[in-house]
Amino acid sequence: MKILSMDDVSLSFGGLKVLSDVSFEVNKGEIFAIIGPNGAGKTSILNIISGFYRPEKGKVFFADNDITCLGADKRAALGMGRTFQNIALYHGMSVLDNIKLGAHTHLKTGLISSLWYWGSAHREEIKLREKIEEDIIDFLEIESIRKKPVSALAYGLQKRVELARALAMRPKVLLMDEPVAGMNAEETEDMARFILDIKEEHNITIVLIEHDMKMIMDISDRVLVLNFGQALTQGTPGDVQKHPEVIKAYLGRKKA
Repeated sequence: MKILSMDDVSLSFGGLKVLSDVSFEVNKGEIFAIIGPNGAGKTSILNIISGFYRPEKGKVFFADNDITCLGADKRAALGMGRTFQNIALYHGMSVLDNIKLGAHTHLKTGLISSLWYWGSAHREEIKLREKIEEDIIDFLEIESIRKKPVSALAYGLQKRVELARALAMRPKVLLMDEPVAGMNAEETEDMARFILDIKEEHNITIVLIEHDMKMIMDISDRVLVLNFGQALTQGTPGDVQKHPEVIKAYLGRKKA
């Protein structure tokens, strides 16, 4: 059953065509990868799905609802989370406080009760912290750093904290922009394991873009290949690797 789809989406910046009539469907509970050379339009697709860009043509659907004209905040409230290629954390804040920011769309406390912190706002804050510590911090194995400022953490741990903040949004679909970029082999293996566990244990659908082809082919259920803003093909990792146009786009030659 599909949970997310793009229907004939096109996007241009001035005279530059970024995407041309791109269509695909993402099934509930799968890991759907988008790959392609630099400049193929991968991040633009994530920006359209998450509401940062609006396509000049085509539609975006989430859980059978047309969200093409919805803002990013409303999409987040519907159940869409995201991590970014360039880490977008508050470096002066602690790990726990950064993660809690991801849950703000689900807080029920109003402005007046928030000002009177020792009332319902305080109780909700305690409940939120306990939920995060039980469901997310333990899951991502970052208990030992939860009180540390983000600025004191190594790059790989910062990426893990950003993932934790996205999970705190309780997403139905998690968009991941190059989750292992800049990581060493051990960190990449850890992140791949977490992505698989997020799918299996939390039943979250994942859409990711990544240049690490080994990881993509190991963990993805289906793969969409882009080149110059157009969809070359999509299918299982095994089918995609054998496709002649994919081989040509990546290796610069036709399949022998």
